[in-house]
Amino acid sequence: MPSMPAALPTSLPVIDLSRADDPLTRAAFRRDLHEAARDVGFFHLTGHGVSPAETERVLAVTRAFFALPEADRLAIANLRSPHFRGYTRVGHELTGGRSDWRDQLDVGAERPAPPIGPGDPPYLWLEGPNQWPAALPELRSVVLAWQDRLAAVAHRLLRELLASLGAPGDFFDKDFADRPHLHTKLIRYPGSAPSGAGQGVGAHKDYGFLTLLLQDEVGGLQVRSGDGYIAVPPLPGAFVVNLGELLEIATEGYLSATDHRVVSPPGAVERFSVPFFYNPRLDAVIRTVPGAYLEHAPGVAQDLDNPLHAEYGRNELKGWVRAHPEVARRHHPELVAG
Repeated sequence: MPSMPAALPTSLPVIDLSRADDPLTRAAFRRDLHEAARDVGFFHLTGHGVSPAETERVLAVTRAFFALPEADRLAIANLRSPHFRGYTRVGHELTGGRSDWRDQLDVGAERPAPPIGPGDPPYLWLEGPNQWPAALPELRSVVLAWQDRLAAVAHRLLRELLASLGAPGDFFDKDFADRPHLHTKLIRYPGSAPSGAGQGVGAHKDYGFLTLLLQDEVGGLQVRSGDGYIAVPPLPGAFVVNLGELLEIATEGYLSATDHRVVSPPGAVERFSVPFFYNPRLDAVIRTVPGAYLEHAPGVAQDLDNPLHAEYGRNELKGWVRAHPEVARRHHPELVAG
């Protein structure tokens, strides 16, 4: 097994996924991936095969969306959606009980809402149709194509991560089959809040498996390291990858989801980012990944303020209700009663 880290990291490792293609470099690649996932839970991913033209296209439509008149964006407000899809205006998402100074568009897999009966789990409400702005029709095709493109990259990366732990690469394939819960956010950080608060988005962990973040040239992302945070400057051509809480559950704490946040850009500078979340079916119950590494697994962290659930839909729903209480109160009051 790789040796334990001697010191806290001061920057993110860079992992080149193309090294997995070459039998001569594959073993070293998997060692590096293993160490990055175990020691930091975050890394830059290069060699992923996504072209600069593809990334510029999705960033261009992201900027175009936020350049629309506010009335066009509010016409697809997430307050209209029982599935938590659509536009959230600045200051109306909460992290740690405080308002984030950003606005965003939430997009999931484009599917009809499933029939939901009185005995069905409430997390099934997380699946359903997206809302699209009539004034920017190309947004739909660009974002859905991007979502499919990154799902393929994330699927390959997850298989390599499992192999780096000594587990079968297809261990989670059945959990992602048929109806994976894909999710993309288009985000704008519109400079500093009038109050002077620097919370672009507060410290948090992601609820699923893997997040692939595309960010523009404006910095602000920070990742917890020990008792502090390290800045993550943009690396051209790379995605920032982080592990979610389900991988912590699946490895009995050997891998852990890492707190991260975004500090608002200065003044009136805008920052744009597009995180993609790769997650299994809502009803998937995550099993422990087999492997010798389990001898070193400390167990899943216990946090009364953030309980972890092996059933993915339950783990995901807790985050939506906390972050968007107005949507929950309007469409699902039973989830916020008391």
